[in-house]
Amino acid sequence: MKKDVRTRTVLIAFLVVMAGMILFAVFFQDTFISLLKNPALLRHARFLHIAATALFFSNTVMGMIWERRSLASGSKEIILHTYNTVTFLDALFSSPLIILSLISGLSLSFNIGELWQIGWLSVSFLLFLLSGMIWILSDIPTQYKVKRLMLDLGQEGKNISPELIRLLNFRLRIGIAGVLPLLIIFVLMVYKPEIKAVADWFR
Repeated sequence: MKKDVRTRTVLIAFLVVMAGMILFAVFFQDTFISLLKNPALLRHARFLHIAATALFFSNTVMGMIWERRSLASGSKEIILHTYNTVTFLDALFSSPLIILSLISGLSLSFNIGELWQIGWLSVSFLLFLLSGMIWILSDIPTQYKVKRLMLDLGQEGKNISPELIRLLNFRLRIGIAGVLPLLIIFVLMVYKPEIKAVADWFR
């Protein structure tokens, strides 16, 4: 119980930080951009971006595989332990990685040029937003339902319900849908193909 409260507190703190960043970027846009365009930060931003995106991607994929393997075991103890660990890592590991990858990515993009005018970069940012929307609109509401069923499962004599299995399988599909855009982003980051920029899509 204490661990759940601590995890929730840390997650809320990271969400507050992200909200603060967004508000700062909106109301102090010039200052925000000038800070991110500082040439002295370029090498550090590149390192942070590569490390944060790679760690976030690998943590997401391994979490999906771990959940799938636990579900295949049919053991409620393994499923409970796995789910609690995956959600713990999501809150305390993935959340700061998202913030770091976003800040460092914006810093790199501002040093390259206009975000929406560069094909591979603008499409990558759009895919990043798509992945985030998938997690927010699908995974977070599902987690609340899974958490409620997990609490019931933790009671002695309770068996795994068909609804819990259905939701855990649904989480896997959500995970795949959220990871695919990130995989495409990795390809675009490495190969930087000449494609039409998002700003030119509707011209």
